[in-house]
Formats: sequence, structure tokens, C-alpha cells
Amino acid sequence: MRTAIALLVLPLLAACQSQNPYQAESLPMPPAPPGAASTFDHSAYPAAQRDYGRYRSWSWLDGRAPGGEQLAESVSAGLDQYGLRPALQGPGDLLVRARISQETRQRQYYDDVGGYYGAGSRWDRHYGAWGSVPIVRTYEQKVAVVRIELIDPRDRQVVWSGSGEAIAGKDQSAQAEAMRVAIRAALDGYPPY
Repeated sequence: MRTAIALLVLPLLAACQSQNPYQAESLPMPPAPPGAASTFDHSAYPAAQRDYGRYRSWSWLDGRAPGGEQLAESVSAGLDQYGLRPALQGPGDLLVRARISQETRQRQYYDDVGGYYGAGSRWDRHYGAWGSVPIVRTYEQKVAVVRIELIDPRDRQVVWSGSGEAIAGKDQSAQAEAMRVAIRAALDGYPPY
């Protein structure tokens, strides 16, 4: 049986073979530009690893604390939790830039509303119909967004940045708590591993 199938298939496979009309060919590479041999391309290599253990002190970027004393104190307390202390003299090992803003977010709430019509319940084997309708409600919410950047003063490069947000409060104590929650969320990924 197998030999009969093989005898039938072999002529079919032989008939399917033909010459490929497409040939592999390519053009030669163009010559390099004249200055290519003497120019070093920094983007072709990954950035050098930073030793975050050497960052021990910090100061504000350009010597100015961000607007609002409460924000400056909360950022300072947040950095203190990660072992970063304010520099006593001169610039610190890191320069810090912090901003807070209030933004509006759209949130969605999904609700599945349903009902049963008929005799018995939907779990019994009686007659009736069960149906549900998904309802999606959209609402706006005010959030406090904190953005923090840590900059190396030697090369002025941003070595780390983070942002966090929390639902903005209605009174001053709730707003202060929202700012602290947002700062904790912003600093959550420091130092990067």
C-alpha cells in the first residue's frame, strides 16, 4: 500500500519542481564618508553603568527649591528614606528638580446590570429568560502628579526620573497627603536595579 502511494506521489512532486526565476544578487556597499574613520559614534554603544551607591547627598537644581515649601519638605523627606541627605556645603552628589501639577484623568467604571423574567429562578430548570447589559460609566477625577528628576552635576545628565500620582484632596490636609503619596510613588523605583 505504501509503495503504491509513493509511486503516485513521486511523479507529482517531480512535476512541481521548476527553476526559480528569482536570483539572489546585491549591489556593492557604497564607500564610507571621508570623516567616518575619525568620528566615534557614541550612540552605537550602551551607556556606561552608573554606580548609584556613590550618590549620598543632594541639592536643588540651580540652588532653588521648587515652588511651595510643602513640596520641598516632602521631597526632602522622601529622598531621606533612600539614604540621600541634603548637602551641607556646595552642590551635592545629585541635583534634584521636582514639579507638582494637578491634572484631570478620565476613569471608567464597568457595571453589569441584569434581570430575570419568567417563572422560577435562573438556576432552576423552569422557563424564563436571563439577560444582562454592560454599562460603562466615565467620570473625571483630579489627581496630583509629582515629577522628580535626579541629575549628575558632573555631566548634567539626568540619571534617574520618576513620576507618581494620587487622587487630589478637597481640603489642605488631604492635598498634603495626596502629595506625599505621589512622591512615594515617584521615588518607588529608585535606585534602578
